Amino acid sequence: MKEPANENKMGVMPVNRLLLNMAVPMIISMLVQALYNVVDSVFVAKLSEEALNAVSLAFPVQNLMISVGVGTGVGINALLSRSLGQKDQKMADQSAMNGLFLAFLSCLFFTVMGLTCSRLFYTVQTDITDIVDYGADYLTICCGLSVGMFFAVTFDRILQATGRTFLTMITQAVGAVINIVLDPILIFGLFGFPRMEVAGAALATVIGQVCGGCLSLFFNLTRNPDIHFSLRGFRPSRSAIVGIYSVGLPSIAMQSIGSIMVFGMNQILISFTATATAVFGVYFKLQSFIFMPVFGLNNGLVPIVAYNYGAQKPRRIVKTIKLSVIYAVGIMALGFLAFQKVPDVLLSMFLAEGETSGDLLTIGVPALRVISISFLFAGFCIVCSSVFQALGHGVLSLVVSVVRQLVVLLPAAFVLSRLRGLEAVWWAFPIAELFSVTLCILFLRRVYRREIAGMETGVGFGETEKE
Repeated sequence: MKEPANENKMGVMPVNRLLLNMAVPMIISMLVQALYNVVDSVFVAKLSEEALNAVSLAFPVQNLMISVGVGTGVGINALLSRSLGQKDQKMADQSAMNGLFLAFLSCLFFTVMGLTCSRLFYTVQTDITDIVDYGADYLTICCGLSVGMFFAVTFDRILQATGRTFLTMITQAVGAVINIVLDPILIFGLFGFPRMEVAGAALATVIGQVCGGCLSLFFNLTRNPDIHFSLRGFRPSRSAIVGIYSVGLPSIAMQSIGSIMVFGMNQILISFTATATAVFGVYFKLQSFIFMPVFGLNNGLVPIVAYNYGAQKPRRIVKTIKLSVIYAVGIMALGFLAFQKVPDVLLSMFLAEGETSGDLLTIGVPALRVISISFLFAGFCIVCSSVFQALGHGVLSLVVSVVRQLVVLLPAAFVLSRLRGLEAVWWAFPIAELFSVTLCILFLRRVYRREIAGMETGVGFGETEKE
């Protein structure tokens, strides 16, 4: 039967074309985001290893901040897409407005924390004065001016939920390019600007975020007729907030667990040498080139699955999941090959000015090769987590993340560090990923049986969709 002419593309476009149409712009924008994250650290590394360590040790706080913003955005995305699929315009509009309200509250919290607790965060980790001074400046700016990050993420998620991922590619690319251009200018004091060093990297970051957020707001107001923004008579909606956080809170918790894991790993590694924490920080910058495209793929996956779940179209859900797994595993396999073949080349970008070798390479080369083994399983797990979120089972994603990072990875890293030393610590990553993939397989079967199989008879993961 022919679909109505005004049906949203997420309900009628051939699935593979739709997934690529939704995901490719996000993958490109995520790659640009990864580029500016790496460029940021490459420039900072030219100052000194202490400067690189300061930025690396800031990751748990930055990740926590991003977790709150992105996790809330995941909830907005899922609820908004599902509401559009159900033709519930009022709930779709409430999802967007209440999402903006939650972004404001989150921004306020991190601004206060950044202005009051940044130095304390570093002093509990190290007594190296240069790292503490650099780090306090960096975090104070990143958190104190976090308004750009929170609103950029929220407005981008609203665009994604309505299928306008090409516009989010533009907003994120603009913010990233501004950051990349300003990095060397503000860090080294070029073209008459003062030399700000690590603080300059932070300022470049927040300026890029503010510019991206402003552009995203403009696109939502002028290019997104599916959502109606209005402050007149706005009141926080309990049903909308509960709907957002039913998916968003598990996502926030899941991503925040990464902050705990990184903080714990840094404490294990710094007991050997500060260079080990620098290697770990560099790893996170490099792996973003591999993981960010998969996250971009997932940003295209979530609204498609959520929309078709609301529209009761199980065949489209199944095909979207299968294609996403194939693409994600392929991307991660390429990352595995890069980390196995040229880890020394990748690490050399982060050597201090005039340095051609040293502990960074000695520790880092075997570390990258061992950790990258986990890439072979991670693609499948990331897709599964997004499917759980899109179908309203964010708690399952949380369970997988807790088991992987807190129950397995950190204890394994600690035990291996005591039994076999620093080189053995990195094996905790592939060990944890094996547990993660096992849980994902079990949970995916459970979610399929409960949420998808009952929609129509004859729909299964072994079948193909008839367009």
